[in-house]
Amino acid sequence: MRVLRIPLGEWVDGGVDRLQSGLSWLFDGISSAVTGMYDGIDAVLSAPEPLLFAGILAVAAWWLRGLLAGGLAFAGFAVIDSVELWDEAMSTLSLVLVATVVTLLIAVPLGIWASRSKAVSAVIRPVLDFMQTMPAMVYLIPGIIFFGVGVVPGIIATIVFALPPGVRMTELGIRQVDKELVEAAEAFGTAPRDTLVRVQLPLALPTIMAGVNQVIMLGLSMVVIAGMVGGGGLGGAVYRAIGNVDIGLGFEAGVSIVILAMYLDRMTGALGRQVSPLGRRALARAGAGAGGSRIWNHRPQPVVAVVGAVVLALVAGGMGVFGGTTSAEAGGAGDVGRGKKISVGYIPWDEGIASTFLWKELLERRGFEVETRQLEAGALYTGLAGGQIDFQTDSWLPVTHAQYWDKYRDKLEDKGSWYGPTSLELSVPAYVKGVDSLADLKGRAGEFKGRIVGIEPSAGMMGILKDKVLKEYGLEGEYDIVDGSTPGMLAELKRAYDKKEPIVTTLWSPHWAYSAYDLRKLEDPKGTWGTGDGIHTLARKGFSAQNPLVGEWLQDFEMTEEQLTGLEERIQETGKGKEQEAVRAWLKDNPGLADTWTPVPAEASNVSQSHRSG
Repeated sequence: MRVLRIPLGEWVDGGVDRLQSGLSWLFDGISSAVTGMYDGIDAVLSAPEPLLFAGILAVAAWWLRGLLAGGLAFAGFAVIDSVELWDEAMSTLSLVLVATVVTLLIAVPLGIWASRSKAVSAVIRPVLDFMQTMPAMVYLIPGIIFFGVGVVPGIIATIVFALPPGVRMTELGIRQVDKELVEAAEAFGTAPRDTLVRVQLPLALPTIMAGVNQVIMLGLSMVVIAGMVGGGGLGGAVYRAIGNVDIGLGFEAGVSIVILAMYLDRMTGALGRQVSPLGRRALARAGAGAGGSRIWNHRPQPVVAVVGAVVLALVAGGMGVFGGTTSAEAGGAGDVGRGKKISVGYIPWDEGIASTFLWKELLERRGFEVETRQLEAGALYTGLAGGQIDFQTDSWLPVTHAQYWDKYRDKLEDKGSWYGPTSLELSVPAYVKGVDSLADLKGRAGEFKGRIVGIEPSAGMMGILKDKVLKEYGLEGEYDIVDGSTPGMLAELKRAYDKKEPIVTTLWSPHWAYSAYDLRKLEDPKGTWGTGDGIHTLARKGFSAQNPLVGEWLQDFEMTEEQLTGLEERIQETGKGKEQEAVRAWLKDNPGLADTWTPVPAEASNVSQSHRSG
């Protein structure tokens, strides 16, 4: 007997759709407020020269914890600067600070209310349990729907995830205050509000500050997840490292997150002791018994720490290292962008990486300021439809990305196919004998460890593979599909190829792997993969009207197989993290292509020259 299925998912989908349509004004307002807070804090943190700001943070550590802590803090932030992740670290710190401030503005009053009412405590406890045990990544789904991609859904998800410990620790701290002290205050006629402010909160501060510490740590634990939806910062660097299987970048970003976490953990702990009466007494006793280690534990007077920070700030200002640095104007008659910002999203597929950084270079040569964002396919299309991304160059239509096109087509502009036709396939190394078509995989799962190595689970071809290919050829239950990433698949292919081990991978044409390895495309006599796609450029609705020249360039853009595979190969040779450098070298070897793809009308050149001369 089949149990009746409760359509919980459908109810949630319907509720989210109604909220999105009915409260869009509210979500837009929240998004604007959160973005304003984030941009303001990020501007302040990113303004000083890195090492000077590291010195200011070290002075704060010296004041709160001692000379040794100040020295270690400066060394840690110097390491972040040395691996060229300072801007990302400041973006992450901004995200955590905004999320922490908003979380505490909600959590502390709610915790106070719960501590003074058993009914309120009983109601919110299961809600907090639900919020804390729900997988953090789930919060990103409504976040993307309501707020699009970028830093806002990351901050909102962080707030929801970090809220429970702030509420719990505030309630616990107030409930732990000695009841006799509270009764004594009330006996002397102290009003309940004054009792809370003058007795309960000061004595509960150590516990509340422990909650603040947990909120900050949970916020830092969310930065990688926020990077998946375009949150940037160190989380974005970790996400790029995962997608590109870049061990070096992943380690550098991970160490930077650890340094930030240790600094914030130690500073909030020390600050909790400073603001608490009980903590100050403990510090005084510890200082009296410090003995020989006093020099390392030496802490300056507050006025000395403030003066030190002010001096460093004035030095930074005198050296001209605060804000206000402006990029040089592009020279030549082709400067038609005049610093206008354009956002380009991409999936970490080879042709997507190549075409994205090609267009980044082409547009920057024309005077535009271009930001690139690596995203999953679902987040990329949501960002395009919501207007947070201006365009992307790697949409496989009409088959592979049909599900996204059908959902968002009314909010997108199709600038046409710049390459095609393509093909999707499963491939095996040429040394694997007797496997020439998909039908030949039947009954040979043991030879391939019972698996097919795939790419990103959000990729259209993965859906076709699971829903159609395996079913049509009777491979369901015999083979497991290994979801991962394109670089992960290629790394596994290289490992197996070097050892001459049998392996089945998802691939597509064109792809540089076919020139790097001797591979065999498995025939598809039943046509389950469908006809060949074209690789299209899609833009957000209204982009071409606002940027007619760029829209025209994208509409007319085309690449040959020789050009595309040549650019992909150059990027592979140049190395990870140097994509734009590879594009510049490739364009230098192919003179004239840049002007062919981004021609500047004579009248635009004249306007650009007049603008500069004026």
